Amino acid sequence: MKSAEQGVFRALADPTRRQILMHLSTKDMTIAEVSEHFDITRGAVKKHLTILAEGRLISVQAKGRERINHLEPQALKSAAQWLEYFNHFWNDNLNALKTAIEHKERQDND
Repeated sequence: MKSAEQGVFRALADPTRRQILMHLSTKDMTIAEVSEHFDITRGAVKKHLTILAEGRLISVQAKGRERINHLEPQALKSAAQWLEYFNHFWNDNLNALKTAIEHKERQDND
């Protein structure tokens, strides 16, 4: 796995960071605006935003004294592609389960 992908997965590993991404998907926000959505310190939010920026999931633009955080959805593409590879395992297992249930139901009805 490439280091860029590692940064994405590291950033996505934390539920708070995933929630931050959800909020940023609705609009760009300052650190203060992001902080309003969480019961953690502004410093903790800043650390989460730093990790998201390191993973290239967000970009940060300085506007005067404020730093505006913007979602970079294309960075999620590498994670989505990696996870997509494993979808066939789920599909195969679900199809096998469906077949087993249908077989059991036929046996019960006979």
